[in-house]
Amino acid sequence: LITPNLFSLELFFVVGLFFSVNWNCELFVKMPKKSIGNFLKSAARQGKGVTEEELKAKDKITPEDVLQLRAPTKEYLCKTTDNAYGIEFTAFKLRDMDSGNILFDVEAPEDAEFTPPSEDDDDSGRFVQYKFSRQFFSLHTVGASITFIVGEKPVPNFRMIERHFFRNKLIKTFDFDFGFCIPESKNSCEHIYEVPNLSKAEVDDMVANPFETRSDSFYFVEGKLIMHNKAEYAYE
Repeated sequence: LITPNLFSLELFFVVGLFFSVNWNCELFVKMPKKSIGNFLKSAARQGKGVTEEELKAKDKITPEDVLQLRAPTKEYLCKTTDNAYGIEFTAFKLRDMDSGNILFDVEAPEDAEFTPPSEDDDDSGRFVQYKFSRQFFSLHTVGASITFIVGEKPVPNFRMIERHFFRNKLIKTFDFDFGFCIPESKNSCEHIYEVPNLSKAEVDDMVANPFETRSDSFYFVEGKLIMHNKAEYAYE
């Protein structure tokens, strides 16, 4: 499901649908004064709302733009070649903090080479479908570790906004500010998620409607969209 040359962050943040987050990061970055864990923006910030078509007509898509989307996108809002910074996600591990069991662990080979994006790229490397057991909802605390590398250019104000929807209803928005990333650096973070109470009806609805839970992950440098990944989720 995941190609080594474009490791997707969506699996990492799927747990964010149901968990509150604490940050435990080891990053080669210069962090801004604002908290890196500034997330869950109020729905009131969406304003009047914006359509996907309106955003695609813009020369530059900003964080404020995507925060106004009222549904998951049908297409991608940027090209793969817009990632001019060589940002590549290379490893992901998900663990149950209570038992220590590793739930998911994948890493690109050490000798894997980064392939620069080209105009000929298709979208298979930035879309993925995931299947989880219904028992996933019974976990209490989960730790998620992610590793990414940066190319030759410095990455100022690296920011990710992730929008999760069930059908066309916004479930939650996460807004993560990674700050300044040093050129040719390797960066690692672990996030700790605590499970809130979900009603049986909510869980049943998600289980009964596979792949109707969707997410858009938007990545920005200096306030401009440079990467866009999409995912769908099923629970069995």
